[in-house]
Amino acid sequence: MLNTTATPTHCPYCALQCGMNVTPGPSGEGPSVEGRTEFPVNQGALCGKGQSAAAVLSSRVRLTEPLVRSPATGRLETATWEEALDRVAEGLARARAGHGADACGVFGGGSLTNEKAYALGKFARIVLGTSQIDYNGRFCMSSAAAAGQKAFGLDRGLPFPLEDIPKTGCVVLVGSNLAETMPPALRYLSELKANGGKLIVIDPRRTRTAEQADLHLAPRPGTDLALALGMLHLVVAEGRVDEEYVRERTRGWEEARSAAMAHWPEYVERVTGVAVPQLRAAVGMFTDAEHAMVLTARGPEQQSKGTDTVGAWINLALATGRPGTPLSGYGCLTGQGNGQGGREHGQKADQLPGYRKLTDPAARAHVAEVWGVDPEVLPGPGRSAYELLDALGSDVRALLLMASNPVVSAPRAAHVESRIRSLDFLAVADVVLSETAELADVVLPVTQWAEETGTMTNLEGRVLLRRRALAPPTGVRTDLEVLQELTARLAPDLEKGFPTDAREVFDELRRASAGGLADYSGISYDRLTEGEGEGVFWPCPVGAGGTPRLFLDRFATEDGRALFAPVSHRPAAEEPDAEYPLYLTTGRVVAQYQSGAQTRRVAELNKAAPEAFVELHPRLAARLGIEQGDTVTVTSRRGRATAPARVTAAIRPDTIFMPFHWPGAGRANTLTNPALDPTSRMPEFKVCAARVSKSSLSGA
Repeated sequence: MLNTTATPTHCPYCALQCGMNVTPGPSGEGPSVEGRTEFPVNQGALCGKGQSAAAVLSSRVRLTEPLVRSPATGRLETATWEEALDRVAEGLARARAGHGADACGVFGGGSLTNEKAYALGKFARIVLGTSQIDYNGRFCMSSAAAAGQKAFGLDRGLPFPLEDIPKTGCVVLVGSNLAETMPPALRYLSELKANGGKLIVIDPRRTRTAEQADLHLAPRPGTDLALALGMLHLVVAEGRVDEEYVRERTRGWEEARSAAMAHWPEYVERVTGVAVPQLRAAVGMFTDAEHAMVLTARGPEQQSKGTDTVGAWINLALATGRPGTPLSGYGCLTGQGNGQGGREHGQKADQLPGYRKLTDPAARAHVAEVWGVDPEVLPGPGRSAYELLDALGSDVRALLLMASNPVVSAPRAAHVESRIRSLDFLAVADVVLSETAELADVVLPVTQWAEETGTMTNLEGRVLLRRRALAPPTGVRTDLEVLQELTARLAPDLEKGFPTDAREVFDELRRASAGGLADYSGISYDRLTEGEGEGVFWPCPVGAGGTPRLFLDRFATEDGRALFAPVSHRPAAEEPDAEYPLYLTTGRVVAQYQSGAQTRRVAELNKAAPEAFVELHPRLAARLGIEQGDTVTVTSRRGRATAPARVTAAIRPDTIFMPFHWPGAGRANTLTNPALDPTSRMPEFKVCAARVSKSSLSGA
């Protein structure tokens, strides 16, 4: 008999992890979803992606059988699981035998559950013995993570729950378009304003979020660092520093203040294009509020100086006494569904579970004991995400990729595609046949969000249990089963260390994380199912109740004080010139998600956002003879992309914008610059030099 009971679970998309109920449909119909009103983050609201999430569960759009590339035809053809898994094991073993353990690479994704991220990191390090593992979360918030660790000793996207935002007095939102990236979160800003609070939005475009602002600052792309330093300069010059807080709770103020004072307002206006009166208005609005927050997102982070840029915004918050005080502080808006938990437990090239450093002997010893291996067998840190992709086909000869689509999502994407094509062997485990999976030697169909149980960690640091609501199609296996089967083939003595039950994996994760910065040891599946399933905030040691608000008594540094960052402005890695006179910046649209691998398979989302586009200002369009809807070509030093023009006054005249969800001719990441931040190794997605011209396809 068909189970028609609704199962409380969570959306598969962004880091809000909105609560939803999934109900199986009658015979011949798919399941239905509705928002879960009792879950505090979204209180029943869902965006269009969440409302249509069940569509990707359909066997018509997802993978249901393993595929292997036929030596005879060169095409992907259906195969048995045994054949497919044997091929994967053989491909990895061949690379390792011929070129060493580091010839095997592993690339993960920010959508993997904590259990799968943990198991994938463990598999890479003790089954393959490779250091070459990273994940697409490196492209999400790694700069904010690096800056947060430097300043506070701990990185958790938001150190306070979202419910605190409407209660503060002023929010400075830097490089985020919540109205399109996380629509249910926009209500927190609406409630802020309804309560009399002020909203300052900083973005080169007048987005739907910026339209809600009391003050919108539109700096040139790549100048957020100068803007933050200019605001801090004014805080000092106007006597708005919280001297007692700085004295009692911070270190490094003199050096940071000295650096900021070199960024006087008129200089910052020349660099950023933001007028001095607007700078002064922003500083007054922010400092006059009793409570205030600075929230950053991909805009300031996806730059070759992203760590310093976020550090400068943290400096502004520290100088005015905000972090670690009630209803105030600094936070980062994580993008991917499990971008937070995905790096905490082992996918990141330099980290072990619990946010432990791979170079720390004590951390290595602790995790090795949980894994039952000698610490000496654990490899050291490997390459960051882009550097790993750049090494494919040369140092790295075989790649196991889970839940990522770098052919669309990586910077300098045409080059990355060529590196992927040059591999000796590529295996992809995914829900759909993505553009990257189409290039694989073996494709493994795996379960997705509503078909498996596991934990996710949302942007607040709230650990949630995402419950299985439906049985997966016949022929589909879980990623945990894939890793166990590969371990059985590659290292049979370790097979017992790779259980397929998510609860069992989580219990091991708890032990591995115990005592680390991201301590999950006090969280259990039983605790996560109590009450309304609101989740538990980490850190949560055994016997603790979780930590919704961090740093109220002390920061996570050795002496308990926050550390200022002595940073100065520097240009983007690539500035406009005579050949490439414009800034190109990239971002999202409300109806698509990340590389679009899933959302582009949903009819109603495609109807709302069917293709890429190029946004440009009317003055720029007039100068180039471009009209609304004309096909235009955007060219950078890395390649070209073509898409229809959208002419709008909502963007700076010196800047063009492209969303990055599409492959093919409109692939925005063909153009983007892989210049890396020296600390976070984040690529500079948000700014590069480009030119635009009317395409011959427009009939010109």
